[in-house]
Parts: sequence; structure tokens; C-alpha cells
Amino acid sequence: MARQQVAAAVAATLAAVAAVSAILAGEVYRRRCRRLATRVRELEASLAAAADKTAAERRGRVRAQQSLRSALSEKESSSDDKKKKKHTKAFPMASIGVVQSCFSTRNGTPRQPLVVPLARATVVLDPSRVPAEALEGLSDYSHCWILYVFHLNTDLDKMWNDPARSKLKAKVRVPRLKGGKMGVLATRSPHRPNPIGLSVAKVEAVDGHSILLSGVDLVDGTPVLDIKPYLPYSDGVIGAAIPNWLEVDGALAVESIHFSEHFISTLSDCWMHVQKQSLYASADEFRNLVKEVLSWDIRSLSQRIRPHEVTIKDDAHNGGSKIHNGHSNDEDHQSVDPSTSVVYHLHLDGIDVSYRIDQDSNIVVENAALLSSAVNQHRYSYLTWREKVVTL
Repeated sequence: MARQQVAAAVAATLAAVAAVSAILAGEVYRRRCRRLATRVRELEASLAAAADKTAAERRGRVRAQQSLRSALSEKESSSDDKKKKKHTKAFPMASIGVVQSCFSTRNGTPRQPLVVPLARATVVLDPSRVPAEALEGLSDYSHCWILYVFHLNTDLDKMWNDPARSKLKAKVRVPRLKGGKMGVLATRSPHRPNPIGLSVAKVEAVDGHSILLSGVDLVDGTPVLDIKPYLPYSDGVIGAAIPNWLEVDGALAVESIHFSEHFISTLSDCWMHVQKQSLYASADEFRNLVKEVLSWDIRSLSQRIRPHEVTIKDDAHNGGSKIHNGHSNDEDHQSVDPSTSVVYHLHLDGIDVSYRIDQDSNIVVENAALLSSAVNQHRYSYLTWREKVVTL
């Protein structure tokens, strides 16, 4: 009997202890919940304060941008009539990078993108303006748009330094119209109200701050303003119409291209010096580039009409065509066919390629010479990109 009473007492004691433990555990849990609730309210208040601060900063930036645009739009330009004031809107804009292209000069650079698939260039972005993360995802697109500045235009100084004297040419001569004129905004002429170009190119590879492109119509040193992905569903307009004068097939196509033995030999010599900095894998691939570039008559209208009257120019400085006449006097001028006596020069990837073209648009590529500017250049090359893209 006594044992039963002891067992009952022990059981009662254990039950009491369990009850007390449960009460204490419940109280601890409630206190913890109260602390967590308090912490959550503190974090919510902190987050709300941070959001308010961010919104205030955003409103401040918007006001600052509006003030800047207002100040720029109120910039006055002086005129002879002091009673009249002219307000010109301007926008702060600077290049984000530069083009390293196979085309050293304007002469020979395609007039449109994608017509020379082998034409390659590297866009090197400025790390201080564009972080590498900004290019993430670009390699998933096949093509992209490049907005850039026509920096070799001969009228830029007048346009920017003395805009009052810079008058827009409403019409420009169009190569496909054989000298006929068309409204400048109905053409792709580089001489525009603002010297801004738009070009599409194939994205071959992306590496850090650099983009390898092909099918370009960009000259070396071109300042880049922006890069945007090409979207086929919106950028490729089905059923888009063009004028009849643009539909002329083969208007600027050449009849044939022949490479002389001398050119092949001299190209081999040049290649020994430029291969480490070239965007091309071999001399044969470079020769294919030359063929693609010359498959369209790249001469200007004046060169096609009056090749013997074109002044010899140094293409490395002004972008004009470098041409040798070959006439020594008026008697020779009368007896020699100008179209076959003129030697044209094309600067590609550090090599000066010289050729002749006759009246029937047959081209003979005669010589290759190393350009002095090609020596010791530090540029992205085929060796840089070959492991990043398998299509080269």
C-alpha cells in the first residue's frame, strides 16, 4: 500500500514538473515571438525609410536632369540681329567605345552593312563608362545595332564650331542614281543634320569589354554611342517597300576580279608582318576579304566618271581615295585609256592593296604593301578571338 502511495506521489510530482516545463516553454516561445515581431517591425520601418530615401534621391535626379535640359535648351547663339534669339536644344552625349576595324580609311569601307560578310571589327568599350556586366546576354543575339559618329566627315568642324555657317545640304548625290540627287533624309549619306550612323552587324563573340562583329561597314577609329540588340520580330519589317532606284540589281557590281601572281607573292611577304595583329586566320582568308570588298565598285562617282582628274591624296589622313594617274603629259593623256591607267589603293587590316579596273568593270589586283601604321599596333586579333568563336 505504501509503495502505491509513493508511486502516485512520484507520478504527481512528474506531472507537475511537466506542466511547469510546458508553461515555461510556452512563455519562452511567446517572448521569442514578441522579439521577432519587434525586429520585423524595425526592419519594415528601416526598409520604408530606405525606400523613401531612394524615392527622394530619384526625384532629385529627375529635377537635376530637367534643370540640365532646361539650361542646355536655353543656350543662345549670337546673330547679326541682336533682337532675335535662337534657342538650340543640345544633349550631353559622349562615345562609350571605339571601333577597331579591318577598314583603315573611308575608301573601301562598304556603303551598307552585311554586304561584306568577312568584314570584321572589334568594338572596344571604355571600362570607365561601361562595366563588363552591361554586355551580359548580348552574345545570345545573332546581330546587334551600332549607333556611332561619322567622325571622318569633312564638315564636322564647321558643324560644331560654327553652326551658323553650317547649312544642311537638302539633297545629295546617290551612287546608284549615277550622280542623280535625292533628299538627304531619304538616303544613308553620312553628311546629315547630325553625323550619327546606324549599322547592323553579326555578333561573333563577346569578351569582357569587347565585342567581335562581322559584316561591318565601320571604319577604324569610329566612336560608338550605343549598342542595341537586333530584334527580328520588330526590326525586320515584312513587306517593307523601297524606291525603284534601290531595286536595280547589280548597279555597282563588278564583272570579274583577278589576282595577279605579283599580288599573291607580295601579300605573302606582308602577311609575315601583320598576321599576329590581323583579324584573319591566313593570307588566303584575307584575299577572300579583298574579293568581297571589291565585288562592288567602291569608287566614288567622280572617280568613275573622271578617274584621270582625281588628285593624288594620302588616304591615311583624310579618308580620300589614293590614286596614281600614270600620265606624264597631255600627249600621253590622249593616248592612254584613263580607266586602265589609274591605280586605286585599298587599305585593309594594315595592308595597302592596289588594283586597276577597266571600263567593263574587270578588276586586276596587282600589289600588296605593308602600311607603316600597321607596325607595332596593339589590337584585338584573330589569335585573341579564335578560342571564343568557332566560326572564324
